[in-house]
Amino acid sequence: MKKKVAIVTLGALLYALCSSAQAQQTKKLYRVGYLSGIDPVTDAPRSEATRRALRELGYIEGQNIVFESRHAEGTSERWAELAAELVRLKVDIILVAGGDNGIRAAMHATKTIPIVLTGFGSDPVKAGFVQSLARPGGNVTGLTSLARELGGKRLEVFKEAVPKLVRVAVLYQPSVPGTAREVKEDLPVAARALGLTVQPWEVRDADSFDKLFTALSKDRPDGLYSPGGGTLIRTRLKRIVDFTLKHRIPSLDSYKEAVEAGALMYYGADIAESYRRVGFYVDRILKGAKPADLPVEQPKKFELVINLKTAKQIGLTIPQTVLYQADRVIK
Repeated sequence: MKKKVAIVTLGALLYALCSSAQAQQTKKLYRVGYLSGIDPVTDAPRSEATRRALRELGYIEGQNIVFESRHAEGTSERWAELAAELVRLKVDIILVAGGDNGIRAAMHATKTIPIVLTGFGSDPVKAGFVQSLARPGGNVTGLTSLARELGGKRLEVFKEAVPKLVRVAVLYQPSVPGTAREVKEDLPVAARALGLTVQPWEVRDADSFDKLFTALSKDRPDGLYSPGGGTLIRTRLKRIVDFTLKHRIPSLDSYKEAVEAGALMYYGADIAESYRRVGFYVDRILKGAKPADLPVEQPKKFELVINLKTAKQIGLTIPQTVLYQADRVIK
């Protein structure tokens, strides 16, 4: 009888210990740092896509995961400060929803906390963020949107949609190395092959826009292209769009929210799908995978979105052949 009681007691003790261990695992609260270059309202659709993907994977905010979000709100000087703040909070992972400057700030702030790229920025191999796409090495992995590599294709689609297109004004921030290289080296080559002339316009600070718009209104281009890669331009999308509408200038943008605001066209990676894939990386890393062993993903799907309301407003007829190619037409 004593032996039986001992066995029962031991079993109960083991069960209690297992239950306690399971409870402790269940109560584990992961802290995810989210580093963005823009304001929370503009960023919301993108960050929500990641949150939704994580909910589908069983991560419930306040129960087993919490987000520590920091937004530079268009001020690139704040990147380093915000990245350091996330490191001090001892987050388990950092998502960088920004370009090269944001990625570099996070990498400078920590060599150990996993960093997940959400698709913005230059080719991560060329920029030195990872050793290779297949084997990133270090503490950085995630997604690349190929934004810089799409310049030629975007000009091609732009030319198809606007047959009379010859002179294209290109807005860019020279402080973003990847974008500056694209505008100075890659776009001119692609433009010449299409019979186009690229006219670069630098945006260095908020005051640049007044001078820029004054110059463009006097010497009106056939089209305006914004390759992205800088929070200064991204946080002023509406202002740029309003200018192009007022002066009836067709515009092509690398940010999807611009076409929602009234830009003529968007061509690029399916951003919503990319942000859902970010959830996959977060899940794998929180479950023990090392960033060094998780390949960097390239986009599997690209979108062409055309704002037909804008086309009508600026007096442009989009060829039917181009409309057939569109993944979405805003009417």
